[in-house]
Amino acid sequence: MRKLLVLLALIGAFVAGGTAIAADAPAMAKLYFDSGKADVAADAAKTVAPLVDYAKATKDAKIAVVGYTDKTGDAAANAELAKNRANAVKAILTAGGIDDPMIVMVKPVEITGGPDDKEARRVEVMIATADQIAAATPAPTAPVLIGVDKLNSGDTAWMLASTALVLLMTIPGLALFYGGMVRKKNVLATVMQSFAITCLVTMLWVIIGYSIAFIPGGPFFGSFTERLFLNGMVFMKEAGKVEVSHLATTIPESVYMTFQMTFAIITPALICGAFADRMKFSAMLWFMGLWSVLVYSPIAHMMWESTSGFWATRGVLDFAGGTVVHINSGVAGLMACLVLGKRKDTGPAHNMVLTFIGASLLWVGWFGFNAGSAVSAGMQAGMAMTVTHMATAAAAFTWMLVEWMMRGKPTVVGICTGAVAGLVAITPASGFVGPIGSLCIGIAAGILCYWGCTGLKHMLGYDDALDAFGVHAVGGAVGALLTGVFAVEQYGGTAGLIEGNAVQVLNQAEGIVIVFVYDAIVSLIILKVIDIFIGLRVSDEVEREGLDLALHGETVH
Repeated sequence: MRKLLVLLALIGAFVAGGTAIAADAPAMAKLYFDSGKADVAADAAKTVAPLVDYAKATKDAKIAVVGYTDKTGDAAANAELAKNRANAVKAILTAGGIDDPMIVMVKPVEITGGPDDKEARRVEVMIATADQIAAATPAPTAPVLIGVDKLNSGDTAWMLASTALVLLMTIPGLALFYGGMVRKKNVLATVMQSFAITCLVTMLWVIIGYSIAFIPGGPFFGSFTERLFLNGMVFMKEAGKVEVSHLATTIPESVYMTFQMTFAIITPALICGAFADRMKFSAMLWFMGLWSVLVYSPIAHMMWESTSGFWATRGVLDFAGGTVVHINSGVAGLMACLVLGKRKDTGPAHNMVLTFIGASLLWVGWFGFNAGSAVSAGMQAGMAMTVTHMATAAAAFTWMLVEWMMRGKPTVVGICTGAVAGLVAITPASGFVGPIGSLCIGIAAGILCYWGCTGLKHMLGYDDALDAFGVHAVGGAVGALLTGVFAVEQYGGTAGLIEGNAVQVLNQAEGIVIVFVYDAIVSLIILKVIDIFIGLRVSDEVEREGLDLALHGETVH
């Protein structure tokens, strides 16, 4: 009869979401301590005896120990006292024959003790629920092999879809967006860049990029060997085991790796907009390959490898790539267009319909980019999708209005570029801000990125052909900085300036500055080295004739 009751209780626990306790489990025991003391009462062992006997007789049962602390007065001293009381109770359980792995030490609960602080001087002992066990289980700090039954099918399905959406952003989204803005004689060369980068970075990511970026290591680099050629990323079908990343424990590591690969692909592809119409295809491939390994992967590690990354351990926020993707690509683009110099001649855009289609694909794909960065099909993903759409619409509409006022007419290329600016700016904030913050970020991006693509570019005199710096570096910096202003603790776990945490703005500014400096220096070195060995720029004759025919032997009719 007892076994039947236990079975029914376990079924009930499963139906209730894993939080229930077996029906025949002993009642909770409460142990009270004298004020300021951590010595257990003489009858403590007798009080917890029923729980000890049950745990010893029941397979997989664990005992939870929950201390209480008075949040008034000296918080640090009260917390330490609660910890000592819980440990004293743990010692009683151990003396009764309960092994250490069977004891779940729950984080102390803060309450207001009041004049009679008896309830703040108690420790509760009970049979642990599944939620308590899960909360007390330390998170993995490196990739780990788990049973396939531990995977979440909903999370995995969403991440598979998000991976496809982000790849869609580059091919064909970005290729069409850039291809429509160049002249007809350079359209094929422009779309070829996006496609070739997709192929090149895929191979580099598998060989070494992923290991540098997302395997624990030092503050600036992960491991150069642990995931070399994806070594160790295993799936044991017969044994029912699969490797998961410590950064995404509910999906296979292969899915997480491929999702992050799509970010590594689009980032260098964005750089191409800065030097459109004038860079050798061979030089472009060398630059993108070296840049992917020497710049992108280290910066991704610093920001997103939570156990050792330089910024990740210092509280800098970047939910989906404001610094890693956008500031990073924008600064590299600026370095490239400065080293290459200005175009010999410019002309009207080839086809704004292609740019419109590309911008629309980017908008849709960006839901995978931002909401997918939650790495789960949950509430944070839902809010990230919501604020992404709101900020994009706000930025596009703001850009249109500003352009209308400044130039007398709203243009298709303007509203499309404004939409991309909004997508860029909300990227670092998408998992941390709410609707009001997203609207403010979108409006700011529409105004400041318009200035970045017009006033700033004309003032400094660089030839950023398709405004990679003006949209991505400026927009990424705006979004990263405003993340520190509008971050809401209940959404992403970190408060921003509007919730009283002014330090977060300083953290964000530090991250922005370091990315600018590191990226600029390393990108400049790579460009100079390539220029010495094979040259960066096509000849004047090739530039006049067009890159399509000269470099690829094809033309658009």
